Amino acid sequence: MHEDHAHFPAVDPVRAGLKGVCPLCGEGRLFDGFLSLKPNCEACGLDYGFADAGDGPAVFVIMIIGFVVVGMALWTELTFEPPLWVHLLLWAPVTLVLCLALLRALKGVLITLQYKHTAREGAIDDGKR
Repeated sequence: MHEDHAHFPAVDPVRAGLKGVCPLCGEGRLFDGFLSLKPNCEACGLDYGFADAGDGPAVFVIMIIGFVVVGMALWTELTFEPPLWVHLLLWAPVTLVLCLALLRALKGVLITLQYKHTAREGAIDDGKR
């Protein structure tokens, strides 16, 4: 019995991750809900069991959004000198919206890059072969 080795066109991992689609075929959805992954692709059947983004997306979001929001808050403070409640009213929703928007996109990108580069858990090389 011969196995079916379907050929799919090359999928750009960054574009597929940002769109939230399968890293193999580029058609099936990657997410089931906002951040939870589907068990497999409904289009090509790729098992998403390999995917483990861990805390990577959250760390990138903290660093990127923290840099942007703190920079904008400092600029606002030095330019307009608003009261503290204005900062709270302005930057809390901006931070929340930016974090939620970027978190899903970065998780998708990290998972598709993980698939492209066949990343997996590390193993210790004992030097014996």
